[in-house]
Amino acid sequence: MPSPASPFVWYELMTTDAAAAEAFYRQAIGWQTADAGMPGMKYTILSAGETGVGGLMALPDEAAARGVPPNWTGYVGVADVDAMAERVRGAGGAVHHPPEDIPGVGRFAVVADPQGAVFCLFKGNMDEQPPQPAAGTPGTIGWHELYAGDLDAAWAFYSAMFGWTKAEAIDMGEMGIYQLFGAGGDAIGGMMKRPPQVPQACWLYYVNVDAIDAAIGRVKAGGGQVVSGPMEVPGGSWIAQCMDPQGAMFAMVAPKR
Repeated sequence: MPSPASPFVWYELMTTDAAAAEAFYRQAIGWQTADAGMPGMKYTILSAGETGVGGLMALPDEAAARGVPPNWTGYVGVADVDAMAERVRGAGGAVHHPPEDIPGVGRFAVVADPQGAVFCLFKGNMDEQPPQPAAGTPGTIGWHELYAGDLDAAWAFYSAMFGWTKAEAIDMGEMGIYQLFGAGGDAIGGMMKRPPQVPQACWLYYVNVDAIDAAIGRVKAGGGQVVSGPMEVPGGSWIAQCMDPQGAMFAMVAPKR
């Protein structure tokens, strides 16, 4: 039998002002926050109700020195971080941070696909994931979007690495094909050739919110910017792409305007 497809399991913000970012996302998204109690560093857990969704931490000095801006990164759950990191490297990707243990939590690595889009690999200490909220629950991640340098090459890489499967392909005219994909079930995201205004291949993560206009109002009130939207997408959902006050890109998706 084929191995199960690998889903996204965690999301992490590295930022230049952790305290300000925490206050912003509490207001804009409604996340609850709590210190993770990790020795030697400040790491804040972001939760939707009782469910941990992601983490927030200061951008490391060495990353800032390399010119890495504030950013959100997704973690893909895998069975063996070390083996998968080598597979990524062998397929033409890069390993930016070699596999390392997080005491009491699991093991991770920071990698990039062959076109430069960064993501993380993760294997938790628990054998099974705790029950997850229903799809669309506010505060959870509702969509994963890849802006690729080459769509066909990107699809070949991710499908081979993680067992993702194609869903609907939407023809967007001059913008090309928007390829939906699943990780063992319904579509969880889409891939497209990056538009000219996106300087490099990257992932963008969409947070579920109740209503897009109200959420946009909270983003603006907190000092964030709306880069694109609100816009209705196929299926009837509404989206907006945003930048937080420190410059990290994120997006929101809602069932109503």
